[in-house]
Amino acid sequence: MARSQYNWTLAPEISARLGSESWGAQRTIFEADQLLLILHAPPLGAPNEREHEVFLRSQQGKWLYKGKERGEKSLREFFDDYRALLEKMEKRFAGAHDIDALFVMLDELIPLARSSNNAKLALQSAREAVRDDTFIITMRDRSVDVARGFELLLADARLALEFRMARSAELQARAAEAGNRAQQKLNVLAAIAFPLMTIAALFGMSLPNGLEAAPVIVFWLVFALGLVLGLVVKSWVLAATPALNKRLAEKRKP
Repeated sequence: MARSQYNWTLAPEISARLGSESWGAQRTIFEADQLLLILHAPPLGAPNEREHEVFLRSQQGKWLYKGKERGEKSLREFFDDYRALLEKMEKRFAGAHDIDALFVMLDELIPLARSSNNAKLALQSAREAVRDDTFIITMRDRSVDVARGFELLLADARLALEFRMARSAELQARAAEAGNRAQQKLNVLAAIAFPLMTIAALFGMSLPNGLEAAPVIVFWLVFALGLVLGLVVKSWVLAATPALNKRLAEKRKP
């Protein structure tokens, strides 16, 4: 794909530093009193696709944007777009309550932070090349603010993700521990009941016990006693889990 051509005349020294297929990375080229500023629009689509925003400062100090006479306004709008994206991402971060939302944010923030930082470096190079241009100084300061904002937001998003992942891992570990305790209690019950059940299976349950002529109420009393005993055993097995269940319920709340 051939590099886009615009309605301006570049110094031969600048043309010699450009490739034929693309304008290349974000950078500043200063030759023969001309300053070529190559920037990238905010990366919003495919991660490897970049739209070039090319500015030229002529020998007379006039700014052009892609061959048109609106360079200063377009460069201001360029950083306004970055600033608007930063504010939008900050609002999204404030409303990101789960890990999935943070993963999506990080996927978008990483290229934005990288691109804004490269734009800042390009403006700093322009500032060093032309030291008496107040407009370049102003744009350099804007680029620093934008890049710093994305850097801080990216760091906050990473810390928030690490915190939520650590908390989730802790809750899972506690749930696993509670499950192991309950399983241990069930194993104790099985160890106690298994021999009795084995003996009962071997000898049967029809041996004389003196209760053959007892009234029917005895059967229901034994039934009720067994039911109460079952509820007591259930409470004992689940005794270690109520606090954990409460934490898990709070975790599921939005």
